[in-house]
Amino acid sequence: MGVLAGSVHTGLFVEDIVKMVSFYRDILGFETDWDGGPFASFKVKDGGLFMFDRKQFAASMNQPYYPPKGFNQTMEIGIGVPTKDDVDREYKRLTALGVKALTGEPVTQPWGQRNFWIADPEGNYIEIGC
Repeated sequence: MGVLAGSVHTGLFVEDIVKMVSFYRDILGFETDWDGGPFASFKVKDGGLFMFDRKQFAASMNQPYYPPKGFNQTMEIGIGVPTKDDVDREYKRLTALGVKALTGEPVTQPWGQRNFWIADPEGNYIEIGC
């Protein structure tokens, strides 16, 4: 394995960091010590997740700013849980909190994975499965 494959972190460039941090912290249960600024990082067991203000990122890259529209169909965030029962429990918990499951109830795929998809407030797909 090459040196670059040692640790992978996912970054989301966001419009409304307050809303996004609230969703990932309060709904999904990610831990953060976010201080209200334009950057937030979350504690995860494997890899990493961070958010940064989209307009500031575009400016720092010397690129024009284009606001996103609809769902982000270029990537997903995959959240693995230990068991199929955990998938079902998270589905029930999240839908009880008002999170819409984009694909309906969890499904067991032909290869054995059980999963469902939701989206965060800015349209990033999140797959929850085992």
